[in-house]
Order: sequence, then structure tokens, then C-alpha cells
Amino acid sequence: MHSQFAWQDWLVFAAYFVVMASTGWYYSRQKAATTADYFLGGNKMPIWMVAISVLATSQSAATFLGGPDQGYRNDFSYLATNIGAFIAAFGVAIFLIPRFYQMRVTTVYELLEQRFGAAAKRQAGIMYLFGRVFASGARLYMAAIAVAMILFGDIQASSVISAIVILTLVGLAYSFVGGLKSVIVSDVIQCAVYVGAALFVIYFLAVSIPADWSTIMDALANPTDREQSKLTLFDWRLDFGPTGVFTVWSAITGFVLLNIAAFGLDQDMTQRMLSCKDAKQGASALIWSVVMVIPVMALFIIIGLLLYVFYQRPDLMMTEAGQSIVQSFEGEQVTIFMYYVLNEIPVGVRGLVTVGVIAAALSTLNSGLNAMSSVLVQDLYRPFKEKRGEHSEAHFVWAGQMGMVVAAVALSGMAILCFYWQQYSDMPLLAFALSVMVFSYSGLLGVYFTTLFTKGGSPRSVLAALLTGFFVTLAMQPYIQSLLLPQEWQFNLGFTWQLCIGTAIAFLVCWAGRGGQQPAQAS
Repeated sequence: MHSQFAWQDWLVFAAYFVVMASTGWYYSRQKAATTADYFLGGNKMPIWMVAISVLATSQSAATFLGGPDQGYRNDFSYLATNIGAFIAAFGVAIFLIPRFYQMRVTTVYELLEQRFGAAAKRQAGIMYLFGRVFASGARLYMAAIAVAMILFGDIQASSVISAIVILTLVGLAYSFVGGLKSVIVSDVIQCAVYVGAALFVIYFLAVSIPADWSTIMDALANPTDREQSKLTLFDWRLDFGPTGVFTVWSAITGFVLLNIAAFGLDQDMTQRMLSCKDAKQGASALIWSVVMVIPVMALFIIIGLLLYVFYQRPDLMMTEAGQSIVQSFEGEQVTIFMYYVLNEIPVGVRGLVTVGVIAAALSTLNSGLNAMSSVLVQDLYRPFKEKRGEHSEAHFVWAGQMGMVVAAVALSGMAILCFYWQQYSDMPLLAFALSVMVFSYSGLLGVYFTTLFTKGGSPRSVLAALLTGFFVTLAMQPYIQSLLLPQEWQFNLGFTWQLCIGTAIAFLVCWAGRGGQQPAQAS
């Protein structure tokens, strides 16, 4: 099962890194003079590049590897969750982005400072950083596992850690000098690479299946192992468990909240919208990113559907029935896409897929590094220094670069921790990585809804709401319930429903606070 690179694969690798190195050098020639340049691209980034950057930031190696698994095991219903994305995008475009531009903020948490004082901004920023280290660190680990499998042929500690270090250093080197401008340019390149990789895989899968498209479509519409068609787009089941997170009801509730948090409260993506010239352009970039995500996500689901025919329909493949598929690599469970890459994929395409995994990982990693640094510097470090009378923009740009180094160390450290965590724990890391931001989002949503739509809340209730959102979500995890509750009281909610409950409780806690509001100048 060990995959070996041929010269064609190494050629693809070389071409990719030449493009990355040359564009990185080009956009780093002119160093950022101010934090607005470093963290917001000088508010000069074009709409189309920002839209692609938001799209690339929302994708990750988990999407690259997990999207095909969704198609292989289920159907198109994941695409229906974009209903929630559209609702959320218009809400953020109307209520949040104009406020951010009006206040000329660098991070989204500065909005809280106007209402509740500097402490609320710091608390929200710390909650974001906490969730981002876990989420991005786990995603970096998953990408490193895939790279180690393909590049080194094993998943020993030395290989996985080497892959983590390689990914982190490449991401840091590309965006260290140029800041957000380099990150956005990198995102455009990475998006083109992993979409191109997906198209090539679809082509090679299609030509390897000895059946015409009408026969393939019929096989997907009438699968042998389930009643529901694998072409199903809208899933109307009322299922509150983990298997029901992609239903229509989840799309118009939990996914709306999830996307409001992602687009409007998560510095990773919101920072991109703030790099446009004005609020109108920022809102346009957001809407276009949501439009573009549908065909991109569809590509990865189509890969999974074709893999279903490839492995589960021997009658169409003209192969013997009963061949077992063991989706593991040296004891590590792998997705069906990784199984295909390790066993079946043609020479040359293996290198392209590896580059696609790296590109998907780097698009998320670069965004996380710059966004985390902006929060560290603008929300935590800068206020501290300015109280001492230090206002040098050059110093804060340098601090932003050092902040990226700190973020890189934190994410790579978390990724390495995940490797050993997975060896000694039964906790489902993939599910945790995909839903971990719910722990931060619940409290943040409760606080922002209070800020935008009520006159309630206080500095103390902001902190209480942030902590409440985290601990309510934590209490709903099956592994916590198994420790605290008898079997008959335990329940298993999908993460979208957990977000609804956590947000509602955090909102009530924040809104219940009275008095003690601080004007913006109190910072």
C-alpha cells in the first residue's frame, strides 16, 4: 500500500513550489509599512480575489479528504447546507460588515469594545484564539497524516512531525513579510490547485469506469445498499443526532448560526472582507464566495459518488464481487479518497493530489496565522503598548510578524499533540476538528446578538456568556456525558443543534446583564 512517487509526480511538486516561491517573492518585495497594510492589505484588495480567498479559507484538507467521503457514504445533501450560508451571508452583509467599516476596525472583536469596553474585546479575542488553535491544529494534523502517507510511505512519528513542520514553514515563509496581501494571493493559487486536482481525479475516475453516464446516474439514483437516492439534494428527515446535521432543518437553523459566526465573528474569514475598499465591496466578496463554494464542494462530492461506483458496483466495473476494502494504513483509519490515492491513482495524478492536499491545508493555515496574529497584536498587545505611549507602526508590523511565528508554533504544537492524542485516545478527532469551533462560536454568537439587537448586557455578562457557551457545548459532548450521567439520561445531538442551544443560553446570560456598559473611549 506504500505509494512511491514517479518522476512525473516530482515534476508536479517542483512546478507547484516554483510558482509558490516566485509569487511569494514578488508580493514580499514591498514590506508593509503599517498594520493596516499588514493585516488588511491596505484596504485595496479586489473583490474577486477576496471572494476566492474567503472560499479557500472556508475549505481545508478536511474538506479535500472528507468531501469525497460524504459522497461515498451519503449523497448531495451537504450542498443543501448552503441555504444557511446564503441566509447568513446576507445577514452579515447587512448588519455587521457596514458596522465594521464604519468603525474602521482591524479585528471583528473591536466592535465589542465600543459597547462593553476593552475587556470584552480581549475576552472575545482570547476565546477565538483558543478555538482556532484546536480547530486549525487538528486540520493541520489531518493534512500532515495524508502528506506523510503519500510522501514518506508511512505514518511514523518522525514522518508525521516532518510533514507538520514542512507545511507550517511553507505557510509561514509565504506570508511572513507580505502579510494579508500575500495570504490572499496564496489563497487564489491554492484554490486553483486543489480545484484542478479535483477535476483531474474526476476525469481519471470517469475513464476508469467502463459504463456510460446514463448507467452511472441510474446506479447512483438506485443504490443497492440504501433506500434513498445518492443524488438526493434535500434531506427532509427530522433527525437531531449526528446523522442529521445535513438535513434541511439543520441547514436553516444551526448552519445559519454556524455561517454567521464564520463570516462575521471569526477573524479568519471576516478579515478578508475588511481588506476591500469599502463595506459594499466587502459584502459583494462575501456573497460571491458563497456562490462559488457550491460548485467547488460539488466536485468533491462527485469524486465520492464515482468512488462508490468504482468500489461498490462490481457489476458496472466488470470485476469480481465480494472484494473487501480495508480503509486503513498501518492501523490508521483513512477516508475512501485516501484509500484510492494510495492504491489506484495514476502516476502524475498522485503528485497533483498531494499538492492539492498541501494547497488546501496551506489556504487554511496561512489564513489562521495572519488572523491569529492580528488578534494577538491589535486586541491584546497594541492596547498594552499604547498605554505606555508607544505608537510606532513599524514596531506593530514587526509584532505582527512575531505574532505569526507564535501562531505557527501553537498550531504545529497542537498538530503534534493530536498525533499522540490519537494514539492513546478513542476520541473521534475528525469529528472534533470539524465541529470544535462550536465551543467558541456559541458564546460569541450570544454576545454579538445581544450587542446588535438589544440594549442589555454588561462587561461581566459578556465574560459569563462566553464561558457559558463553551461549557454548555462541552456538557453536550457524548464523552463528557458518559462520565457524568447515567446511561438512560445521555443523548447525542448533532453539532448544529448543539450550536443552537449553546447560542440561545449564552444570549440569555449576556442579555441578563444590566449596567456597567462602557463607552468606546474607556479602552
